[in-house]
Amino acid sequence: MGNRKGSLREMHFLIESYPTLGAAYRFRELFNDVWQINDPSKAKGYLQFWCDLVMDSGIEPFKKFVKTIKSHWSGITAYFDKQVTNGVLEGINNKVQLAKRRARGFRNTENFINMIYFLTAKLKFDYPQYPL
Repeated sequence: MGNRKGSLREMHFLIESYPTLGAAYRFRELFNDVWQINDPSKAKGYLQFWCDLVMDSGIEPFKKFVKTIKSHWSGITAYFDKQVTNGVLEGINNKVQLAKRRARGFRNTENFINMIYFLTAKLKFDYPQYPL
């Protein structure tokens, strides 16, 4: 428990000594709160509010992050509606890239597509069990 109190004291000292660092830490914490909001319209409103706060702050790395959020706004806010990410698609894409690397090129597109199906379909090839 002693280490935690010391760490908190150090954190508070840094936040007080470097106000921009304190603001950045606050923005980080506020941003993480958006994922706890269950109502999609409130979550979108909160995210918009957070973006406005950051843009008014003048902290350039955060402003750049807000610009990225704005450029992907529909995809990010779709999460609030459906609670689904594109993680599955990213995983499949990773397997496709793996197939390309393993093969070092395919002679034709059909073989490449077949390899993608083979790697992503989680097929089980159980050989028939013959009694001994």
